Amino acid sequence: MNDNFTPESGSDRAEGSSRPQGSGQGYPGGFEPTSSPYGSFPQSAPLADDTRSFARPEQPAPMGPANGSAPVGTAEGKRSVGLGTALGLMLAGAVAAGSIVGVAVGRDGDGDDSSTQSASEVLRSEPADAPPIPEGSVASVAEAVLPAVVSIQVVTNTSAGEGSGSIISPDGLVLTNHHVVAGTTDGTVQVTLNDGTTKDADVVASDPATDIGIIKIRDASNLPTLEFGDSDQLVVGQEVVAVGAPLGLSGTVTSGIVSALERPVRASQDGGESSLIDAIQTDAAINPGNSGGPLVDMNGNLIGMNSVIASLSSGDAAGNIGLGFSIPSNFARRVADQLTATGTATQPMLGVTVDARNPVQGAQVVSVQPGGPGEQAGVRDGDIITRVNDRTIDTSDALIAAVRSHDFNETVTLEVLDPATGETREVEATLTGE
Repeated sequence: MNDNFTPESGSDRAEGSSRPQGSGQGYPGGFEPTSSPYGSFPQSAPLADDTRSFARPEQPAPMGPANGSAPVGTAEGKRSVGLGTALGLMLAGAVAAGSIVGVAVGRDGDGDDSSTQSASEVLRSEPADAPPIPEGSVASVAEAVLPAVVSIQVVTNTSAGEGSGSIISPDGLVLTNHHVVAGTTDGTVQVTLNDGTTKDADVVASDPATDIGIIKIRDASNLPTLEFGDSDQLVVGQEVVAVGAPLGLSGTVTSGIVSALERPVRASQDGGESSLIDAIQTDAAINPGNSGGPLVDMNGNLIGMNSVIASLSSGDAAGNIGLGFSIPSNFARRVADQLTATGTATQPMLGVTVDARNPVQGAQVVSVQPGGPGEQAGVRDGDIITRVNDRTIDTSDALIAAVRSHDFNETVTLEVLDPATGETREVEATLTGE
């Protein structure tokens, strides 16, 4: 038995939860590179009860000639040419204006060309030095973080895609999403460092249930790294910075705030599996290609991994609407340590099965594992768990996410409602491994 779902419920999806349904298997709300035209974006399906949907911010690599909108590289090229032309015209105009001023000043005098020389000297003068970057600014964070962020390119026999990652060890361990590197047993993984260097990499391990993966850059040493921050210390309204390669544009930096904490977000994985994250919600712009990239605080510490974005409906392209979701760093670090050490990951468990249909407010227990933490705490079939410590539980996914946010052998206080009597009681349970 597990905390995720129950056959009796008929579904493991909680009402109002965020399980996205993508146009392609394993690319929820994202992209199936082999089926969608290059340059166009398949849509994520709406949730059952509203028009929200959630997509993984993963970017497919180019698979052929443009069909529909222009490919990223071409669009960027056009923008660069247009901008260069505009700037060129502006600069040419400035030079022409300076020449006219010089002539006018010269003619306005009595033959002395000192004024003309003075005007020319002004035009030739060196620009003033840029002011120092203020400590704690977005610019200073970007300067510190960018060297430790990579873009990831994955190519298999049937598909290609791109994502982002954070270097977490000098010898090349990179933290990213499972869905970025899933299915690479028959393919290749490459990373591009911030200086443009491209290196081969190997998948160490990844876990679909948590959407966390670890890759290792080959022949790497003395690489810059990101330091893990304490995601438990985050507060709503705190400034954050997201870094990654949206739409293949590596080294992109966006900023925003922590919009909310403890958001249970469920997303589909390859093979019909799903991941559930206890997410940090942010309005920092996150787009396809940001998957696996870091969310950092204003000290440059890694406090989250960008993983999921929301779109308004199935008729809208997956992209930033100010609703991005990141895996908290404390959770990501724990799973990453397990994956690096053993190749697998397990999560703390309560030892109860809950009804994913959410027929009531809270998480209703369908069955209790004999001898498990729930039974030992006195939780019974039919009970409704409404709180874990100081956190309100309103759905089954909220309970699962809350339990996973704690560590092994940690004792939590549960608020339990007996629906038969209407009485509420508190019990203590010590979480064990799966």
